[in-house]
Amino acid sequence: MASAPKPPLALLIAAPRGFCAGVDRAIRIVELAIERYGAPVYVRHEIVHNKFVVDTLKAQGAIFVEELDQVPDGVPVVFSAHGVPKAVPAKAAERDLSYLDATCPLVSKVHRQAERLVAAGKHIVFIGHAGHPEVIGTFGQVPEGSMTLIETVTDVAAFVPVDPDNLSFLTQTTLSVDDTAAVVAALQAKFPTIQAPRGEDICYATSNRQAAVKAIAASCDAVLVIGAPNSSNSLRLVEVAERQGIRAQLIQRAADLDWAFLDSVGTLGITAGASAPEMLVRELVDRLAERFDVTEREEETTRESIAFKLPRGLEEAA
Repeated sequence: MASAPKPPLALLIAAPRGFCAGVDRAIRIVELAIERYGAPVYVRHEIVHNKFVVDTLKAQGAIFVEELDQVPDGVPVVFSAHGVPKAVPAKAAERDLSYLDATCPLVSKVHRQAERLVAAGKHIVFIGHAGHPEVIGTFGQVPEGSMTLIETVTDVAAFVPVDPDNLSFLTQTTLSVDDTAAVVAALQAKFPTIQAPRGEDICYATSNRQAAVKAIAASCDAVLVIGAPNSSNSLRLVEVAERQGIRAQLIQRAADLDWAFLDSVGTLGITAGASAPEMLVRELVDRLAERFDVTEREEETTRESIAFKLPRGLEEAA
């Protein structure tokens, strides 16, 4: 007896999605460090926020720790893509540890801007999420008290600086473009002389992935975002879809899919955060094909061609 036909499901896959140049570079740094120095190579904090990536690197010989104190003497250590406070490499140098800095160059750009602004006597308003590693790393670039964290428009209303005419602002690189614009507008309305950064701090990959979700949302009944629950840019993609009036859900792997989420869904949008590899997208498509007659179409809003150089010393190994 023939099996019942599978119900149809159209997949609309956003592009760009998945790995950005900073994530690609950070993972490559760990892989090349293992090749060059041999296992184990220690990594302070998750190299990027994705369990699959972290587990893959563990299998190759990486050991992930939260603090430098957990790294034994005489072994190399890699700093994560999110950046670290200045005190961390200083402490590594004191202990004569070999270290490789995998901080995304776009995060490093924000670090340098913060240093220049403080040197010029400015007080920095930093727009970001409390406790995120990137925020901790950026605050760790400048003397305590020279930056104030602002998360929302409400925070702007409550902020009373010592010198309202001597302010500048910077932002975390993985924020919601729309939310950040609202906070910036509130800052500029309250403090007309506040100095803006030279260029956009929200990174190209974050902006591009959010724009790609906006582009597909109107054609979808629901959206699935592949990413980690501690990944800021992945969480923002869920928010972007929901603000378009579309149901959206974050999953780490295809196995996490709740089939009930697909009830009454004829067209499903799929995207992936900047730390999620493309193989996890293909894994999800394959899982959906087990129950549905899937057709897939990619909607590309822009093409990314950015690549970042590896640190000196690893270029030859590559």
